[in-house]
Amino acid sequence: MTALLLGALGLTLSLVVPGILAHADWPDRAPAAAVLLWQAITLTGVLCALGVVLAAPEELTRTSGQPVAAAALVAALLIAAVIVLRLLWSLYGVTRRSRARRAKHRMLVDLLDRVEHREELGVDNLRVLQGALPLAYCVPGREARVVLSDGVLKVLNRPEVDAVLAHEQTHLRHRHEVVMESFTAFYRAVPRPLRSRAPLDAVHLLLEMAADDAASRLAGPAPLRAALERLGDAVPLAEDAAPDPTGDARRRRLARLATPHHRSVALNAVVTAAALGLLVLPTVILVVPWLDVALDTFPL
Repeated sequence: MTALLLGALGLTLSLVVPGILAHADWPDRAPAAAVLLWQAITLTGVLCALGVVLAAPEELTRTSGQPVAAAALVAALLIAAVIVLRLLWSLYGVTRRSRARRAKHRMLVDLLDRVEHREELGVDNLRVLQGALPLAYCVPGREARVVLSDGVLKVLNRPEVDAVLAHEQTHLRHRHEVVMESFTAFYRAVPRPLRSRAPLDAVHLLLEMAADDAASRLAGPAPLRAALERLGDAVPLAEDAAPDPTGDARRRRLARLATPHHRSVALNAVVTAAALGLLVLPTVILVVPWLDVALDTFPL
């Protein structure tokens, strides 16, 4: 029964919950807590898969009245090891490629940097590139960079530039790239029939919203809203420019939630508790009782 319940929970978290949560309206009022919930869903799904692999052989042999076969236990442990190694290998590959790409990118922006603009703004890790296309992004790592283009400085005034810088510095300070790398690794490690892009896309947008909230607190909500609106209007006018896929959602959110009640302490607390409960309850309710019976059946 434990294996069936864990399997049902794992399939629900993999196939049903992502679509529901990705289309929910409340996460934009608690983006950081929503990211924590996505992480809990992902980790719980992995734990459920491991639980099924380990519990199923023991339950089958116990219910059939036969002693637990050593071969079944060895096979279960090998399958569990394959699952863990597949996830770790995927994480290693994603991290290695990302670090190599960021190292090359840092070297490039350092070479193309317009030092006079950086000195005017007074930000040590800022790099300013020549170009009419308004670009603003960060390059994470030990030697992190915030990159702006001339186009941003021409379109935005100083308070708006400060809001953009605060947004990018939040990404760096909270290591949002590590969160995205973990979700990317999980996405690539999961078999295609169980794979969904919903967590990747949703977490990306939520991290942008979390950075918006931090920038709004540091630089003020009005400059941030103005910066997003001006950059959104400028990007489609630039030649060969692709609009930011999260920009429209972020602008609508800031316009809709620009009131004192938009940060819900209660909602953050409830979502955080749900994330922690999702990790703890399956272990306490399902795995611990099964483990107690399994150890009695097959004492070490």
